[in-house]
Amino acid sequence: MHPQIPFTDKETGIVPRGRPFVKMHGLRNDFIIVDGRQHPYTPSAEEIIRICDRRAGVGGDELVIVDSPRSESTTDAYAFVCIFNPDGREVGACGNATRCVGWLLLQESERETVVIDTLGGPLQCRQSGDKKVAVDMGKLRLGWQDIPLAREMDTLHLEISAGPLQDPVGMNIGNPHAVFFVDDLDAIDLAAFGPQLQKDSLFPQEANIGAAQLVDSKTLKLSVWERPGTLTTACGTGACVAVGAAHRRGLTKEKRMTVIMPAGSVEIELKDDNSVVMIGPVEICFSGYLPEI
Repeated sequence: MHPQIPFTDKETGIVPRGRPFVKMHGLRNDFIIVDGRQHPYTPSAEEIIRICDRRAGVGGDELVIVDSPRSESTTDAYAFVCIFNPDGREVGACGNATRCVGWLLLQESERETVVIDTLGGPLQCRQSGDKKVAVDMGKLRLGWQDIPLAREMDTLHLEISAGPLQDPVGMNIGNPHAVFFVDDLDAIDLAAFGPQLQKDSLFPQEANIGAAQLVDSKTLKLSVWERPGTLTTACGTGACVAVGAAHRRGLTKEKRMTVIMPAGSVEIELKDDNSVVMIGPVEICFSGYLPEI
């Protein structure tokens, strides 16, 4: 996972010291990936904020640290992955980041599949074409305590709204989501309503806010306002819950759907046991070194 060619100052010939990283993206949702297995890496929240800053640091939607499997793990995990939002907060899951890390670990291990442990649970990754990865994202969690909500409520009809966004479906697949179905996604200014919904008192851990339009029985259009406060170009977990929400609402019976997001599409397959498989692309941007401060 470490870059193969270090950067060298052309005048002095000095190779800078620092922490190697790889920058990748899945549908322009971009990540700074650091290997902490041989040399543990535990940056502070302030360091994470600086690293993810697009002017002061490398710039990315999340910092991802690959660690060795944890001793208490009950799965045959190849690695444990820690995912941090650009505000320094650790989160349980990110589908696009998992695809990127999964691709790196599949190349490294030369295995057909690898299991990645996360705070949100174990995720199995496998190659699904050239720079395409399928991830078993685990089961959709439907209970109000599992999202979590601040009070007991029917998660098929959450009692929150903002402007044209009404009557969402609540779910969790490693992180909390609320999915609003709309007739015309292009007419929705999600950036105007996402922040207040994200921080609604119903969500003690805040929530990712999705607006979804059913194009046909096999296709959804989706836009997601993500914690900590960004309108993302793509959201893997958001695509998973959007398909799950469409099924729960009876909008489609198709088990495999294409979810179209601003930067491209992923394929989502909903299993009979309520688990979800996501298939999507990954790309390498560049590699380098985080400076030692």
